[in-house]
Amino acid sequence: MSDTEPLGIGLVGHAFMGAAHSQAWRTVGRVFAPPLSPRMSVLCGRDADGTAAAARRLGWARAETDWRKLIASEDVDLVDICTPGDTHPEIAIAALEAGKHVLCEKPLANSVSSAEAMAEAALRANERGVRSMVGFNYRRVPALALARRLVLAGRIGKIRHVRAQYLQDFIVDPESPMMWRLDRERAGSGALGDIGTHIVDLAQFVTAEHITGVSGLTSTFVPERPLGDGSGRYGTVTVDDAAAFLARFSGGALATFEASRFATGRKNAMRLEINGSAGSLAFDFESMNELSFHDHGEDASTAGFRRILVTEPEHPYLHAWWPPGHGLGYEHTFTHQARDVLEAIGNDQPPAPSFADGLAVQRVLDAVEHSAANSSTWTEVPAHPAIP
Repeated sequence: MSDTEPLGIGLVGHAFMGAAHSQAWRTVGRVFAPPLSPRMSVLCGRDADGTAAAARRLGWARAETDWRKLIASEDVDLVDICTPGDTHPEIAIAALEAGKHVLCEKPLANSVSSAEAMAEAALRANERGVRSMVGFNYRRVPALALARRLVLAGRIGKIRHVRAQYLQDFIVDPESPMMWRLDRERAGSGALGDIGTHIVDLAQFVTAEHITGVSGLTSTFVPERPLGDGSGRYGTVTVDDAAAFLARFSGGALATFEASRFATGRKNAMRLEINGSAGSLAFDFESMNELSFHDHGEDASTAGFRRILVTEPEHPYLHAWWPPGHGLGYEHTFTHQARDVLEAIGNDQPPAPSFADGLAVQRVLDAVEHSAANSSTWTEVPAHPAIP
């Protein structure tokens, strides 16, 4: 572990995302050499015994059941929020106002108004040197970071088409019980906000353009699910199971997006293809160490997509890992995220993606829902200067 200045971390939430973030904080200083050393100070959860057990398992110094006490702790410099979206605004704004840096899981919030309040709080805090970042971890997949690099270098020319999918099947079974992700009050939306948010952010990140308008459809295939408490009662699903929408990008490109948790046989098929005037890029997370690239200027008799194995030390993030050909996995994206936020804070720079970037994504989601609720009418998305 680095002997640089420590940065105390307080993590709120210890389920799926909390475990992934814990892995990152444990690992980052042993792989990279960030200017700050994360100190895993406090883990917060609702159940005292469960949180204490999780703290021991995940490597946290102590457990807490009140996030307000976590924020007030002198040994916490950064608050890492891994809770459902309905809790993000209150925790994040309180932390920023207390002078604590914030890393907040996506989506930033459950509504545009909440995301606006968070972005405004982040802007005020940033003026005092208090930093904030939203956790779109897939930006840190080396192949996708390389894709952005190629786009910015002009390797595919003017962008004409964007196709983005995120397909899962984990709730295909109609007897799968209710969970917070199926409750609009807690989750904000369903597949659209849970996984669609990733492909919206990625498409804007890789293209360096923003979405200007959408026409959307959403569907809920299973409207009721068992509560799972042994009572035999059912609860109402109040979010979408799948969403699809057309979009236009600021550079004129035509785009299609699809997010579903009912794509039978698909486990984590996050796909992005970009076609430009001079070439194309294609990516599938189920082959996350590979990027397909087509250079349209090649000899037509041999031209086509070629596979780039993104494991070379010259590729994004790879200098710190294994020899070429030794692939990375899902958890490494969170280690890269931790590295980037530590670099930004340590160098007194705003990290990316910012809360303003998270707000920009929220505005796209809101426009899709508005369109879907109004016969798929074309809906403009307000431009936002935060999009690079």
